[in-house]
Amino acid sequence: MTHWWKRSLTGQLIGFTLMALVVAQALTFLISWDERSKALLAAAKSEFISRTVSVTRLIQVLPPEFRQQALLASETNYTRFWISTDGLEPLDTWSRRASSELKRPLANFVDFREKLGLSPDRHTGAAAATSVEPKAGSTWVEPSSLLWSFPQQARFMTFDGHEGLGIAIELDSGQWLNTVYHRPHTGSWWSTGPLTSIGITAIGLAVISVFIAARIARPLRRLAVSAEALGRGENLPPLPEKGPDDIRRTAEAFNRMQERLHRFVQDRTRMLAAIGHDLRTPLTSLRLRAEFVSDPDVQEKMLATISELEAMTVAAISFARGESSGEETRAMELDALVGSVCDDLADLGQAVSYAEGPQITYRCRPDGLRRAIRNLLENAVKYAGGAKVYIRHSGATLDIVVEDSGPGIPDEMKASVFEPFVRLEASRNRDTGGVGLGLSIVRAVARQHGGDVTLKDNDPGLRAIISLPAESAAASGKSRKA
Repeated sequence: MTHWWKRSLTGQLIGFTLMALVVAQALTFLISWDERSKALLAAAKSEFISRTVSVTRLIQVLPPEFRQQALLASETNYTRFWISTDGLEPLDTWSRRASSELKRPLANFVDFREKLGLSPDRHTGAAAATSVEPKAGSTWVEPSSLLWSFPQQARFMTFDGHEGLGIAIELDSGQWLNTVYHRPHTGSWWSTGPLTSIGITAIGLAVISVFIAARIARPLRRLAVSAEALGRGENLPPLPEKGPDDIRRTAEAFNRMQERLHRFVQDRTRMLAAIGHDLRTPLTSLRLRAEFVSDPDVQEKMLATISELEAMTVAAISFARGESSGEETRAMELDALVGSVCDDLADLGQAVSYAEGPQITYRCRPDGLRRAIRNLLENAVKYAGGAKVYIRHSGATLDIVVEDSGPGIPDEMKASVFEPFVRLEASRNRDTGGVGLGLSIVRAVARQHGGDVTLKDNDPGLRAIISLPAESAAASGKSRKA
């Protein structure tokens, strides 16, 4: 089953636009994420070292009894300070102490949520880390002069995963000031801000895509409706030749095609009319000369042949004019139209019955469709003695079904009987076989309406079905199902 977006121009345009947005955002993220991480880590290191230098200078000048309060006041969510009096601790001991300090809530933490009457922060200023893990096999190292250019002796270490760092500074008093910064990677790129930005951009692109698709689809729908109507032989006003160049050129090409088709049909009709008119003179001459034939049998045969030629000429011109009929398409009650044809034949004493169905309003050429139905009924009456007619709905089509119980038509002849001047009756007697244009007219009318006509066995007899597109119907009741 085809997905809806494959059938919709708007859906495809929105889908491809959003796909392009996602791919562009993904590529941008992949390109910039590594540089962003490095820049954030460098900025965090710079801020941490600057804060450590400031705290170190402050501790050097403060009396011992104020140092602890100064350290507590200088801490942040991801930074802790403490003083050790036993010299520089081993790295593993220092790491355990750093983990413990990071779990300690901030003394200077102010919970604005609680002051605003909201639920208090669960972390109360404690860092998110549960443990500090130095790099495997790492030891205290002396920082380079680029990183540490102050007179106090310092030692430096980096945590595993580049999630933080620690510094120990020897004070003038012989004590060591320990500082730790630890902030695990939390995937902050997947946050509300970027998602909101992508969402707003996606909505904006979707609205623009809908607008563009509507501008493209509207003239295409108009073109499709006009092409379908032209295929049914309707006379249409020219399409408006406006819009982008591609749409405008398409409308211009359609209008030129429609004009050429109408001109071609009119020229052919005029040519056939002229031929028919010119043939009357030699046929009249032949009829006059036949009057002077002395043999009555020969004379009778010649006059019959001339009459047949005249009938065929008139029928051919009538057939051509019927195909190029300028009858306007209009809405009709289809069941009433079919019923009226059946009633007309029944009033003439023909065994024709109509099974009434629902009221169906259909856009058609009533005169042409009435002529096609009459031809089928007259054939059924002539060869089978009667007919039964009904309308059924078979999915995409409305079918006008004419059933009889006559001899039927051989399978090998069911396609050829629609060709002009083809007759199943072997004689050339017009009273028994006609000129062979009845079914040709039926097929021409059906195809002018965008449908077709088919012949099927009825067991016994024949079932002739005129299938018309259901899209031109507006039913006001339930139709018979096939």
